[in-house]
Amino acid sequence: MAKGKREMQEYILKGETVYMGLEDSKKKWTVCVRSGSLIVHETTMPAKYEVLHNYLENRFPECQVRVMYEAGFRGFELHDQLRSDGIDCIVTPPHTLTEEKCNRKKNDRHDARRLAKNNESEDFKACHVPDRELREDRQVSRLYGKIQADIVRVRNRIRKALEFHGLDIDLPPGKWQPRHYVELEEYLKGKNLGRSLEFTFNKMLEQLEYLRNQKREILKELRRISGEERYQESVHILKSAPGIGALTAIRLTLEWGDVSRFKSKGKWGAFGGLIPSEYSTGEQEHKGHITKQGNPQVRSWLIESAWRAIGRDPVLMNKYRRVLRSSGSKKKAIVAVAHKLQVRLRTILLTGEPYVIGLAK
Repeated sequence: MAKGKREMQEYILKGETVYMGLEDSKKKWTVCVRSGSLIVHETTMPAKYEVLHNYLENRFPECQVRVMYEAGFRGFELHDQLRSDGIDCIVTPPHTLTEEKCNRKKNDRHDARRLAKNNESEDFKACHVPDRELREDRQVSRLYGKIQADIVRVRNRIRKALEFHGLDIDLPPGKWQPRHYVELEEYLKGKNLGRSLEFTFNKMLEQLEYLRNQKREILKELRRISGEERYQESVHILKSAPGIGALTAIRLTLEWGDVSRFKSKGKWGAFGGLIPSEYSTGEQEHKGHITKQGNPQVRSWLIESAWRAIGRDPVLMNKYRRVLRSSGSKKKAIVAVAHKLQVRLRTILLTGEPYVIGLAK
């Protein structure tokens, strides 16, 4: 931009609010800045915070700046850095941004323009940004989930190798318990395996044992976290609910944070993603599959807890039976129970009172 034109722009924008849309990628940031319903500047830069900060200071020195970017692989670190320097920042869920139906363009420049336009028009939903301590504690819970998934993959790999080499004939069918994999090592010693196959099974079993040790250490750390003052009350209250154990209680606490930010049952239900989607127009109303918004892991925990809870709480069992009779689907019935359980968990967290079995509210 020529010097005179840039000075004119700075004069016009002096004291104004400018709205930046930032499209985040691994190596570069594409930005679009709007003010007064016009694009005032566009550029790309290395994906480094100091470069962005210098750009804002030099290009818009006396302006109020609000940056908006989509939640993605970088998490909330950029948000924290901007806020610590007094720059307003919005992190928005990618699926909530509105766009013209006829627009089929998809590139970084277009996305930055879309973010800037939505930012200026206030047409967006903002993500809740947990504090750093909660985000870091939450990573322990998510690591547990990844390790558990790795254990399942290694177990499946072992079972498939046994089947492929015809070594499963004398082994128990169906789902195995952890002890079966412990006993497998002795079983294979008596099979006179070739050196290569013996090596392969030994390495897979060593990997499985390593992952089990990792899981035990993570569980120990989660127990320590659940004893911290900021989480103790929430964990204690959640454990009073049927189907919720100590592990699920701390994991829900870390994923949900402060549930008081949800001002209604409707918003809380939408956050959980266990409510049916709706496609209605005029006189016609049609409800579809659940929306699946939010964290899929949390939904699976709630559904697992719901299966356990219906055996302990007659109110939840009645809910299950009613939906089962009307729909004929066990899956729909247990999802409905999981949603009801989710709503009840919010209630006891807000009131600070333990769950009461059989209470019909």
